Amino acid sequence: MVVLFPDNPDPKYREVLVLVRPQELKEIWDGKRLRAHEATAISGMKTIVWVDSIDAMLQTWIHLADAIYLDSNENDRKNNLVRTNEYRFIDEMQSRYPLHQYLRAAKIMKALRAIKTKQEVVVIQKAIDITESAFRRLLHFIRPGVHEYEIEAEIYHEFLSKKATGVAYHSIIASGDNARTLHYTSNNNVCKDGELILMDFGAAYGGYNADLTRTVPVNGKFTKRQKEVYNACLHLHDYAKSILKPGISILNYTDKVGEEATKQFLKIGLLTKADVKNEDAENRAYRKYLYHGISHHLGIDVHDLGTRTAPIQAGMVFTVEPGIYIKEEGMGVRIENNVWITAKGNQDLFKNIPIKAEEIEALMKRKK
Repeated sequence: MVVLFPDNPDPKYREVLVLVRPQELKEIWDGKRLRAHEATAISGMKTIVWVDSIDAMLQTWIHLADAIYLDSNENDRKNNLVRTNEYRFIDEMQSRYPLHQYLRAAKIMKALRAIKTKQEVVVIQKAIDITESAFRRLLHFIRPGVHEYEIEAEIYHEFLSKKATGVAYHSIIASGDNARTLHYTSNNNVCKDGELILMDFGAAYGGYNADLTRTVPVNGKFTKRQKEVYNACLHLHDYAKSILKPGISILNYTDKVGEEATKQFLKIGLLTKADVKNEDAENRAYRKYLYHGISHHLGIDVHDLGTRTAPIQAGMVFTVEPGIYIKEEGMGVRIENNVWITAKGNQDLFKNIPIKAEEIEALMKRKK
């Protein structure tokens, strides 16, 4: 826990890092904890206070303050109704100090986390580079007859061997019709000849995350129809990247990509002009085949903090991940890169990762 009190009369306690006190006996079981000098070396914070002594100090500081900022989970994707430690701490503070003004630290943190510094992007790029290494490994491994979980195991092996801190999220390895399930994580089917396999995975490194999706042919060669759908998805991906710039909101951006999706779906025979003419404005015709959002913030969380309604700003990092899911054909295609928004032009952080159908086929081609 960090306590910031810029107006504290004692300068020593204007910035405080609160840690669990090391105990040799507990360290035998749970591992070594940081000593004060080690915590200072890592964080740059000079004042270290042990959590078992913070209550008495906190009471003194709070009596000198009028307002208290407390953290809470304001991620739009939060769906856990169980009260976590941070909410129990809010309850305790409001009970002990009912006459103070309480404010939302999350509002400040959301704004800070949405804009990435160059140093943060360097760490994200490292997670992406590890993810690229895993993807290239898979292109040589995937073949008819392998199980989805074997592919997942290859990802884990590459991540660990490249010093990732772990996976960014549970990998989606979805072959055939499984690819139409957006959060498919069973990963227990056999990959069959003639099918596509959709893989959505990413490495975690240094507290930041990568988020990649690629769809490849199990046998290394796209059919004519598969390539047609894949290239339509790639067109949407490139179009989305081209308009994801400072000033546009995620909601407006998603609408524009939807318009382009309608054109592509007409072109590849998924929609008719009558479908578009008679569509429900609240449930556009294209949503039958593209039923999720196109982009989300990326960073410390895979779905990082940030707004969908305010204009996009330089410094933000987003995924770009259109998909096409065709129930009638048992096919799902999604393509996802991560993009850093800058004032001088967007930077595709996945620019080195194969994305064109011909590139994928060439890398999957096996010597006879």
